[in-house]
Formats: sequence, C-alpha cells, structure tokens
Amino acid sequence: MKDFGGVGRLMMMLRFVMMLLGAGLVMPAGWVCGQEKEVKSPWGDFVEKDFPFFSTVLDCRELGEGFPKDNLTPRGLVLNLGNNIWACYDLDLLRIACVWEGEEGKPPVTPEALAPGSYHVAGQKTKDGQEFLPKPVGKVWLTNGIYPGWQVGEKPSFVDPREPGASVEEVGRGALSLGQGRLSAVVTVQGGARLVVEVGGVRIRERLVLGEQNGVRFVERVCEIEPHEQALTLVVSAPSVNRVIPPGAYWGRGEGGESMGSIPVEEMDRHGSILIGASKSPTQLHVRHYLKELDGLFTINGPVKEPQVDEGGAADRWAETLSVKGLLEEGKPGDAYVVDRIPLPVPNLWKRNVRLADVDFLDDRGNAVGVTFDGDVWMISGLKGDLEKVTWRRFASGLHEPMSVVVRRAAGDGRLKMEDGEGSGAAAASGEIFVYDRSGIWKLVDSNGDGECDRYEMFCNLFAQTAETREFPNSMKLGPDGSLFVSKGGQEGTTRGKHNGTVIKVAADGKSFEVVGHGLRQPFIGVNPVTGLVTASDQQGNWVPSTPIQVIRDNQFYGHLPTVAKDEVYPQTVAEPLVWLPHPVNPSGATQVWAMDERFGPVAGEMIHVGYNRPELFRVVMKGCDGLRPSSAAVMSFTRDLEFGPLNAKMNPADGQLYVVGFQVWGTTAKALSGLARVRYTGAPRVLMKELTATDKGVILKFNAKLDKAVAEDPANYSAERWNYRRTEKYGSPHLKLDGSSGQEWMTASSAYLSEDGMSVMVGFPEMKAGVHQMRIGWGIKGADGLPAQNTAYFTPSELEAFDARAMGFGGVEVNLTPRAAVAVAMGKASAEEGEKLYQMFGCMACHSTDGNLQGKVGPSWKGLFGSEREIANTKGKKVKADVDYLKESILNPGAKVVRGFEKFDAGMPIYEGILNAVQVESLILYIKTLE
Repeated sequence: MKDFGGVGRLMMMLRFVMMLLGAGLVMPAGWVCGQEKEVKSPWGDFVEKDFPFFSTVLDCRELGEGFPKDNLTPRGLVLNLGNNIWACYDLDLLRIACVWEGEEGKPPVTPEALAPGSYHVAGQKTKDGQEFLPKPVGKVWLTNGIYPGWQVGEKPSFVDPREPGASVEEVGRGALSLGQGRLSAVVTVQGGARLVVEVGGVRIRERLVLGEQNGVRFVERVCEIEPHEQALTLVVSAPSVNRVIPPGAYWGRGEGGESMGSIPVEEMDRHGSILIGASKSPTQLHVRHYLKELDGLFTINGPVKEPQVDEGGAADRWAETLSVKGLLEEGKPGDAYVVDRIPLPVPNLWKRNVRLADVDFLDDRGNAVGVTFDGDVWMISGLKGDLEKVTWRRFASGLHEPMSVVVRRAAGDGRLKMEDGEGSGAAAASGEIFVYDRSGIWKLVDSNGDGECDRYEMFCNLFAQTAETREFPNSMKLGPDGSLFVSKGGQEGTTRGKHNGTVIKVAADGKSFEVVGHGLRQPFIGVNPVTGLVTASDQQGNWVPSTPIQVIRDNQFYGHLPTVAKDEVYPQTVAEPLVWLPHPVNPSGATQVWAMDERFGPVAGEMIHVGYNRPELFRVVMKGCDGLRPSSAAVMSFTRDLEFGPLNAKMNPADGQLYVVGFQVWGTTAKALSGLARVRYTGAPRVLMKELTATDKGVILKFNAKLDKAVAEDPANYSAERWNYRRTEKYGSPHLKLDGSSGQEWMTASSAYLSEDGMSVMVGFPEMKAGVHQMRIGWGIKGADGLPAQNTAYFTPSELEAFDARAMGFGGVEVNLTPRAAVAVAMGKASAEEGEKLYQMFGCMACHSTDGNLQGKVGPSWKGLFGSEREIANTKGKKVKADVDYLKESILNPGAKVVRGFEKFDAGMPIYEGILNAVQVESLILYIKTLE
C-alpha cells in the first residue's frame, strides 16, 4: 500500500504539481473535438489498453459505400480484443455494430464525447446535437444496421422493432422488450470480457477473441447457448460486407459436443444470418470474422483449430490502495458548520484522472463508493472521525460518463443488503451498488470477493437513450421502497427522443419503469428517503426563465421544449415550480439531498440544494414537507466554502455529516478540478430561519431560537423586493415588475411583531400579492442570547395564507400596514461587520461576488473594487476611481455610472436612495474596503 501521508504525500503532491506545470507526460497525437493536437497531460490515455472494454456512442453512419448509412450506436460497449482490434457491441439491439483495426498511436475512437474530450483539456466542451460524435479510428471490417443481432424465430427481421419516439428517424429508442432480448451482464475474465444475453428467455454467453488461421487474423465469436425449445437467429453482418465472412467461417457443436462441420456460405441469406435450431442440450456456435479481404475461395483444411478461450476470473488489476489524510477546517470562533477537505487519490499508479461525480455509503463504518465521470468506480474507507487515514482502491471501470452511484442497503441495517442467485455468496459482500450512466443502470458485483468488480449486471436499460451530446445521465436517487429515480438531460439539437428531459422511476426489480415528469431541460433530482417526495432543479434556458426547484409527480409537463421543437404548439398546462431562484443567485442548480440525521445540528431534517456554477449549498425549508405536496418553500444560502463545483451530496451514516462531491466541466467559478468535502457540524449554536409563511398581511419568519425583541420588532431590519419572470422560447428572462415593465419592486416593511413564544416574527408588508414568481426577504436581527441571525431568503408566493394572529401565535396583534417611509433608523457607529450583515440582508451577494469571480453575476465583483479604476459604459473609455464618493453614488443611484460590460443586464440593481441611511451606506463601503 502506498501511504500519501507525511513526507511521502508531500513528495507525491510536489511531483504532481510539477506535472501540471508542464513537466509531465507528452501524450501521443490524437484528436480534441476532431482536430489533431498534441496534448500535454499528467494523465494516461483515457482508454486504458489493459482493460477489456469501455463504453461510448459510436457513429458509423459515414463509413462510405458498402456500409449501412444508419449505423449509429447510442449505447456502445467497445471490447478490446488486443493487438489494436476493437469491436463495438450495441447494448440495446444486441448486435455487433462495428469491428475495426485501430491506427497505431491513436485512440480507438475520436474523443469527441464530453468525458474523453475534456479528460486532458479541462473545460473542453461538446457541441449539442448529433453531428459531432465519436467515430472509429482505423480500418472497419464489419458492420450491421439498425436491427437486432439476436432474434427469436427462424426468419430474421432487418427492421427496428422498437417503438419510435417523437422523431421517427431517431435510433436511440432504448432496449428491446424483455421478451425479445436483453443484455444480462458483462463479465470480466482472463484476457477479456464475456457478454451474457437473454433472447426469448434463453441465456447465451458470448466471447469475442482474436486468433489467426493460415496467416490470416480473425475475430471469433464464441456463443454458448442454453437448451431452448424455439429456434433462434443470429444476424452476423450487413449484406454488402459479407466479404469478411468467407466459406467455412462458422460452425457449431452438436448436442454431444461433436463438430457440425463448416457451413457453406450459400446457406446464409444475403444478410449473413445463422439459424440455430431448437436444442434440448447446450449448443456452442462459432462465427469467424476475417480481418482481410480474401481473394477467391478460402477453405479450411482439416479440423478447425479454435482459439483458446480462457474463462477463468480476471486477475487483480488494481490491488494497490492509496491513503490520504483529510484536512480538517478549524473555522472561526462560533462557526456552527465548517468544511473539511478530503484529498483525491492523485497522482496514482495508473496515471488516472479522478473527476469524482458522486459518492454513497456502504455501511455505518465510514466505507463508501465513489464514481468518476470518466467511468471509474473507487472504494473509499476511513470517512469518519478525524479523517486521519482515508483509503482509496479502484473497483470498476469502463462505464459511459456516469454521474451517480447509489447503494441499496437492507432497511434499518447499516450493512449492505445481500442477495441470492448468480454472483452472490462470497461475491455479494460488495452488496447492491448501482451506477447510472448513458447505457442505463448497472449493478456492480464482486463475484469472487477479491475487492474488484468482475460482473457488470445491466439492472435496467429499458428507457431510451439517444446519442444527443446533452442527454446526460444527470442523477439517480434511491426511493423509500427500493425503486431508483433517474433524471435525463433534455437539450436536443438534432432529433427528439423518447425520454429526453424526463424523470423516471425504475421499479425495485429493474424490470419496469414509468415517467414521473417531463419537459425538463437539465434536471437534477432529490428524493426524500422517508416520504418519497421527488424534487428537481433545472437550468435556465429556452422556456426556462430562471432556476426552479420543482416537485415531480403525475408525469406533469415542467415547461421546457427543445430548440428542435420550434413548430410545436407550446402546451398550455405547465407545472409551476415550488420555488424560483434568481439566476444570479443560483446559475446552475444540481441535486438535492435530505439531511435526515440529528447529528447534523440545527439543519437536520431540511433539504439541501446543491449549486454548481458558483459552488454553494442552499438550505430549503418547506411547509408541508411531511407529504408529497409541500405548499411552499424558501431557499437560503448555507455555505459557499467549497473549492470545486459540487454536483451531489450524501449523508454519511457513520458520522451523520454531509459529504459533497463534484467536478468541473461546464462553466464554474470553482478553483479545483474536482473534490470531496465534508460539511461538519461543530456543535456551536446557530440561529436559523426554519419556516417562512407568506400571508395577506406580510411574511412570517419562524426561527429555531428565541429572538431579541427590540431588534426583531424594528421594521428597518428587514428588506424585501419582488418581481416576475416570463417564459418564452428565448434564453432566460428579464426581471419584470408586476405591471410588466423591467425591474424589481422594492417593498418596505410597515411593521414587525414578535410571536408569543419569541421564536417567530411577523413582518408586515402592504399590498401583498399572490401569484408572484419571485420574492426576496432579508433580515439582520439577532437571537435573545446575542447570536447574529442574518440572511436572505428567496420564495415564490403562489398563494397567500390569511393571517390569523391567535392561530399563528401572535396573540391579539393587529398588523399595522400603514406605508412607512423607507428610511432606516440610525444604528450608531458604522463598521465593516455591519456592512457584511447588510451584504447578506439586502441580497447584494446575488449580483456581486467577494472573491473576484464574475460568472453567473450581473454586477462587478467587490473584491479589489475600492481604489480601482472603473471604465464607464457609453463614455468612450472614460474611467473613474472607485473612491468613497463613487461607491456612495453607485449604492444610492446605481444607474449613474454603470461599469462597461454590465450595461446590458436586464436584472438591474435597485435604487437604494431613501432605503439605506448614511450609517448603512458607510458600513457597506467599509466592508468593500476590506475586500482587497
């Protein structure tokens, strides 16, 4: 075992830094998005030459005359046969889509997909649609069209039997029906991989091996077929390329194992199909594909000598483990939550990039499993306590851009659920580990107990998957009943598929599924582990005006239509979000997780929403969250102390804390490429808003502690504004006042009242309106013990509750709604600390960062602002100095001198003249001064 602690870890880190600085390996010339380019990278090849397979889309539509023109494989398993010979197996249609001989020094397929394209060049993106897809590199020898490879019956069919989607030409229609055929598993064995398929209920084991006969290389397909009562047909190749299947190229074994001899090519039909008659005993079929165009008649003299097929288990590939030490965050005095960092296993023996996408926990002892976007799965131990020794070991590989992993444990047990049947016994010690990638949902099994996956079971691929580059396998979550929920990317640039932009529930046995929501752009989901409530965020774009959090149910339509659906009439019924979030606040919503562990402190029981673009976690407090139809929600910032772009978060049953993972590929302000972190409760008290109720007379804020009465009842300590969005085919939406004009409406609190128990405050606002898309309320108050309580919440008051003072805990209060002049009472001496509070309370953080990042922001960063030169828009290069006078003017009248580059944003800054007093303005300026 390699220990990366102490001096050893320091040396390895220094070596890795040197590699990143340009002293690393020079990779062989290859392609980046179709262009030849030499790439310097510390990582090895994306396709590892010593692993038996990898997964990819494969585009063989433009191979030229004599080849099928529709040969596109959205779910392809590329088998590494050795000596640079590759075969792509279509996991949906059970066909060999392509066999080819690669080119020396080049990858087997063009790395135009997102994972291989960005593997060495972080941030390298893909174009949407299906125009630029991975293609085979080298000489193609065999192909098939879009029809099943294995079929039931004596007469083969050469049409696609699957139900089409919205675009009939789209080949990504999903797997065959269970009665027709399905992939059961991919098993790693010595020297390669074995495929297990079921055709009409008959189990068939397939191997493709490389051999040589009379100086001619060939790929031999060895099929072991269980006894069967009905005839089966194997379609070998497309009709116009039978030149690679000469006479004598296939034969079988009879019931007693005797050779059936060579089958003349004349007995094949023009498509190269082979009939396998009913048999009461196991049958073995061999099909040989020669990798050479043969002249004349090629015959095999004497008995056929079969290539050796070693069916023994694969040897340990990744026996080495790597240990790292977690970096515990001390935090500031009084911090209730801190973020600990857990280093990733880089560098490693295999020169493997580790872009961690998700993690789940195997038990209550700190053991976990993590999946990377590049198709690898790692076992992780030591995730608890002081993180003194966190150990990583590779467990699986070859998956297709996976982004989620789920462990299904027995109910109420900290250990993994075991199972019976093939691959269990000592094997099932790895438990039920599910990974969701473009191919479907895989169940990973360690059948010999050596700590590595050797059986990749296809749990479910019944739902469709196109080759659209943006149909990502976004997320997968476990339901309370053992079912699995998945979400799929909905951006479509070429065709319309069957399940793009949907949330799908897969039955606990994997044999059926149902769509529970559609019309989503890029949904990332969460599932309440107790109630089963399904939520989803989405991404601003066409028809999606800002960032929503949706409740997913009843297969409702959630508002997004792809750009290829321009002629479609926009549906009248749209399920509106539970809550909107302003795009500057949360530019890219990711998954949600429920913090269902009391050890997590005052946030326990809440939903945590993950923000990707600008790394941030949000608290989501709901009303009615004990059921499947919450009435409302409010969203607040929880922590921004993450160095990587988070995608997923999970609660650890070992320590009751929140573990966050993610990686950088799309636009993000993150500093690190990838990361794993723990959000830890320190035990310190924290005053938090726990529930928000929008009423006809104002907003009720309920806290987890008693409040300071004098501060809580000062209406000057609250700020609010509201606006609407507009759904159109355009990208996003401006902020609109309620009369339809651009901008936000400022709302001034008329009054504030503390509840009888001292834990809630009613903030009175005149002219409250139902049906408003977006409201923001900020508060700068404190608890009865003096602890600060300041934040901003975003909510969507679709409906307003009637305020009932006694029923809601406010005794006989009569809410004063007399409009109050928007002038704050003098607070005393100005301070930077007060300015930071106002930055939170007035929502300044939504538009202005404090770390220099501009992505997702509609205003300049405050970092380094004071004293800098600012170029003013529409003034032909005029610059002004950001001194006290400039900052004061910009706060009170932001339209006076707009910085160049920010003049075109629809979401303008509100005018704070008459809202902030002189002490508050001075406090904001003092805070800005500290952000050097």
